[in-house]
Amino acid sequence: MDNFTHSLAGWALGRAGLKRMTGLAVPTLIIGANLPDIDAVLSVLGTQSLALRRGLTHGPIALLILPILLTAAMIAYERWQVRRRKRPRDRLPVRPAPLLFLAYVGTLSHPALDYMNNYGIRLLEPFSPRWFYGDTLFIVDAVLWTILPLGIWASRRREAAGRAGWERPAQAALVLALVYIGGNFAFSVKAERDTAIAVRAQRGITPDLVIANAVPVRFWHRDMLWRGDSLIGRGSVNALGGMAPALAAGAEATNMASPWIARAKAQSLDAQAFLFWARMPYARLSDIPGGKRVTLRDARFDSSPIADRFTVIVDVKDPE
Repeated sequence: MDNFTHSLAGWALGRAGLKRMTGLAVPTLIIGANLPDIDAVLSVLGTQSLALRRGLTHGPIALLILPILLTAAMIAYERWQVRRRKRPRDRLPVRPAPLLFLAYVGTLSHPALDYMNNYGIRLLEPFSPRWFYGDTLFIVDAVLWTILPLGIWASRRREAAGRAGWERPAQAALVLALVYIGGNFAFSVKAERDTAIAVRAQRGITPDLVIANAVPVRFWHRDMLWRGDSLIGRGSVNALGGMAPALAAGAEATNMASPWIARAKAQSLDAQAFLFWARMPYARLSDIPGGKRVTLRDARFDSSPIADRFTVIVDVKDPE
């Protein structure tokens, strides 16, 4: 998910009552909720970062170590403020054990949310390079951007007014967010199952992969992708329109069995990284003098306004 959503999740957890546990609770939860994204610095590598992002810093070793480092940094910050006599007088005492617990809560919320979209996350890195996908939420979810800020705002307002139960609005927002996420997950599972059935019935093809792509704002809609018999097809499912999959006419060849793909991969690090990351790759082949131009794309992001960021072009010469 985007980092604003991660931050809202950490903030809402603090406002739901966890901030009572120790001083610096809310900053620790917010920082922890974003901490695995320290691998964002790898984006300077361009396409090759696709093989590196959402991996090592999102895996079990990092999720074990990062909260410990965060706790140490927060305690050091507290001591620095004390030495400089800048520590707020109304801050609760900083207690290392509860602070470490909250660092783990915040940090673990990050892969939990990242799993929900279709970009992918390698939850077992470095023990396994396997990608995991939730196909549940668009990477920027307008509903979460609404629910969580309202809960945080209402909680802050209650606390500022000195009213009891200031944590309840944030708790309600978190429960509502979980219900919303669970409903979207169930919707995607059903959409993928029903689309597979429709493809078998209408096209006589048994898909080896079906993806329910969440779209911006319209959480009741899924753009569907299916792959089978070296073809990629598209469709849609609308929860407000009866849930019956509507398959688009025609399908596109993946061309992934072409020997030109293997040659492109052998000569291009960008192609290697892209194909490691791609979930539903396909290639377009065009003639160039002395060879082929191989254009690699991933069907998940064909309609994205940033689709060009997920495209690799390799000019491959005929083997001598």
